[in-house]
Amino acid sequence: MPYRIAKIFNIECGHIISKHPGKCRFPHGHSHRVEVVLAADTLDAHDMVCDFQAVKQMLHDFLDGWDHALCLNTDDPHFAFFSKNYGAHIVPFGHTDPTSEVMARTIFAELKRALAAAQLDAAFQPPLQANVRVERVRITETETSWAEYSE
Repeated sequence: MPYRIAKIFNIECGHIISKHPGKCRFPHGHSHRVEVVLAADTLDAHDMVCDFQAVKQMLHDFLDGWDHALCLNTDDPHFAFFSKNYGAHIVPFGHTDPTSEVMARTIFAELKRALAAAQLDAAFQPPLQANVRVERVRITETETSWAEYSE
């Protein structure tokens, strides 16, 4: 049975679900809770899966780019307008709506990429053991609704 740790991040961001037939096709926002779970079959020299600070380092800048931003499908008819007027505060989702499911998958992919890079970087502090892996990402959209992604 693997060991698991979880780190939670909170971000405020909006999105438009342009394919949605109801109210979600209009701009709206959420107070998102992002929970990431990492696992390892053994503990490191400090008796940890990895230091929570390492998880924060790997995801902080990426999630900070989503905080107080608008996530938007690049096929949305208003994408050019929003991009021109709000620049870096628009998070483009290539040809897909930024649903909670897609957002969870995107965060998973970024954490997996950042973890692999950190594991290969001898200068990364605190160091990470090679057997640490991303297990899942859950993003809570409302008090009663969440989406989760894992491989």
